[in-house]
Amino acid sequence: MSIQTRRERERAEREQLIVTAARALAEAEGWDAVTTRRLAAEIEYSQPVLYSHFKGKDAIMAAVAVEGFAELGAELRAARSGAADARAGLAAVGEAYTAFARRRPALYDAMFTHTVNLPFASAQAPAALWDAFGELVAAVAPLAATDDEAGLLTETYWAGLHGLVTLMRSGRLPEHAHDQRLRLLTGHFAAGVG
Repeated sequence: MSIQTRRERERAEREQLIVTAARALAEAEGWDAVTTRRLAAEIEYSQPVLYSHFKGKDAIMAAVAVEGFAELGAELRAARSGAADARAGLAAVGEAYTAFARRRPALYDAMFTHTVNLPFASAQAPAALWDAFGELVAAVAPLAATDDEAGLLTETYWAGLHGLVTLMRSGRLPEHAHDQRLRLLTGHFAAGVG
């Protein structure tokens, strides 16, 4: 192994260490607790080392978000591909999406709530974002009417899922009716499919 290859590997490992520490700290104490000073102490590197990898907290949060989209995409794919038919696939994707948000609230916030410097819905968006959205499209498109635009319909379903998650997490919707709301959303999206 060349010195250059070893340095690149060590750099990638440090970068992953920073992202992992930021995620853990955010899940334990919230994003306000994630500072470069605190992360430097957590990973036992100096702040300049952190800044050699990321421009600041926003860049770290963006890296966390990209990692989250990759995980979300994988979970949505597993849910959809394990379903018996399109209707069941949509229901499974909705359940997987909301379960992901509930299990990882700080990660979900980095992905969808906090402002991060990531391009969405553009050619410059990271592949992980497109992959996760593609899984939503794959679940919604088979249920679309012939005059529906699959991308817009998917955005609408996604907005419904995000709204349910956000309103429930903020206490504006009672937790006990979550499953019923999710069934209603899925049922109305799949209403025309026999």
